[in-house]
Parts: sequence; C-alpha cells; structure tokens
Amino acid sequence: MRAVVFHGPGELRYEELPVPEPKAGELLVKVEAALTCGTDVKTFRRGHAVMIPTVPTVFGHELAGTVAARGRGVTRVREGDRVVPANSAPCGECQFCRVGRPNLCDDLLFVNGAFGEYTVLPARLVERNLVPFSQALPPFRAAFAEPLACALLGVERARVEAGQTVVIFGHGPLGCLLAMAVSLKKARVILVGKPGWRFERVQALGLAECLENSSDARDALREMTDRQGVDVAVDATGRPEVWEQATATVRKGGTVVFFGGCAPGTSIRLDTRRAHYEELTLVGAFHHTPEMIRRAVELLDSETIIPDGLITHAKPLAEVREALELMARGEALKVLIHP
Repeated sequence: MRAVVFHGPGELRYEELPVPEPKAGELLVKVEAALTCGTDVKTFRRGHAVMIPTVPTVFGHELAGTVAARGRGVTRVREGDRVVPANSAPCGECQFCRVGRPNLCDDLLFVNGAFGEYTVLPARLVERNLVPFSQALPPFRAAFAEPLACALLGVERARVEAGQTVVIFGHGPLGCLLAMAVSLKKARVILVGKPGWRFERVQALGLAECLENSSDARDALREMTDRQGVDVAVDATGRPEVWEQATATVRKGGTVVFFGGCAPGTSIRLDTRRAHYEELTLVGAFHHTPEMIRRAVELLDSETIIPDGLITHAKPLAEVREALELMARGEALKVLIHP
C-alpha cells in the first residue's frame, strides 16, 4: 500500500508499505477519506512527543473508512462496515477515566495512520473509541467526527447557555466547528479573525457574525454587547497573546475557554483583580472523549451539522506535503485527502 510516513520534523516520505495484518482484537480499515488538521501542520514542523511518540509512523489522524479485515475476537463490527476511528483510546482504569474525564487519561493511547490506503487500529481503540456510521453519511463528512468532537468538548467545558454571547478567537476549521457547536445551544456567535482569504471564505459561509481582529477588537466587542462584554470567550488560535485578549473581553462572571494549545514553555499575564473580584471562570479544553466522538457522528449522520464548506481543496496521498503547506500559508481550511 502507499502511505505518507512521518520520519521527524520537516520530513514526510511517500512510501510503499506492506498491507498490515490485524492481530487479535485489531481491525484493518481501508481509508475512504482523510482530512488535514492544524495539528498536522504543527507536528510536521516540530514533531509531537505526545501524539507521535515514536517515528517513523504513518501520518494523519482524521479519517473514515471501511472494515477490510478483523483480528481474532472482534465481533462488534464486520467486514464491509463503515467506521470512524477516533485518534485516541483511554485506558478506562485510571482515576480520570473512573470520574468521567477520559480525555485526561493517564495512559491515553494516541493513534495515527490516516494518510495511508489502509490502517490497523489497536485493540483498545476498537473496543473503546470506534463508531460505525450509516451508508447515507459520506466518508469525507464522517471524517470530521474527530475535530467536531473536540469542539463539542470545548462547548461543554464552557457551559454555554441559550441567549448568551460567545466570541471565538480564530477562524480556522476548529474555530468554525466551535461556532457550529455553539449555535446548537441557541447562543449568539461572533468569530474574530485576521483579514484575508480565509476570513472572507468563513464570512461567506454564514456561520456567525464575523469581526476582524485588530487593536480595537475589544472595544468593538463591547459595542456589540451593550458595553458589557461577552459571556464566553474561546481561544482557538493557540497563541498566548490571544489567550490574554480573550480574557480581556468577557464580562463579570464570564467564562474563558483556553481551547487552542500554545507552544511549550509559553505563559500569559493575568489581571488578578478581574479574575478575583469579577469571578471569572478560566478553563482549559483538551482533546475529546468517546462520548463526544459518538455524539459527533450522530450530529453528522443526522445532518444537524454539515461541515462541507470547510473543505477548500482535495488532493491525492502523494500531495499531502503540498496540502499542509497550503494550510500553513493560510490558503486552505481543510484539505480532503483521497487515498
């Protein structure tokens, strides 16, 4: 089979590999559709010790496909079933799994392999984080389940309520998926982003009110909320200065969700007076859970959420590097990879 293999920062190779055989509890899945992700871009540039602890490995983590072969003991799906595998599987036994926070699992198993013609799913993932989907759901849409699940967890952490005003800093694919998830809560959504091609594309999709980010964005947000500030601010950029900007825009009693992951070693300044006397709630939001993966597939399958407009390009496996470079230059949102 052909696959795009990550050998280290800046080094992707298009290679011929043997089709793997599933062992006991494992599944061999034929990849029908895969999507690029901002995390792929960051990992391609500098590696990722958590998501890719060993190299070389087949790259990519957002996919949908068809069961091609089952390892011994697998009974919950059959050959020919269409499935969405998450890109991680919790252990189910640590303290965080036991209290319903499996995204913080002490032994969270990350899985890659989307950018290949086939991928083998480990037994733990097959057991705990694999979701079948219907024939009516196109594979390219089903592949959105993983990033959508992350957005759903972010909205849950924010405790968004109907009638609230939520501002999302960052108009990339995850910012857009966050906007879609917030809209399900019947809340007002404002997307803040830098002007340019992507901003215009997102604005045309009509997902939210759109505001160009600038030095007076905070004042503009106050004007849009009767001088009160927003109820919830979400960072979807992973930039420390935007974490600070998000914190500055919420009203008394407001909530700030640190959704975008910043580079290691960075820090932010915090107005301790506001945090204390105005009772701000500051929360992180990391990854997803098996529950959110299932819910994401349900929302996509029912067409409650239709993210098709976020796909701006389609490319074959051999052009994954070019797809990531398009994203890095801000010239693409999601790129659909055809195995």
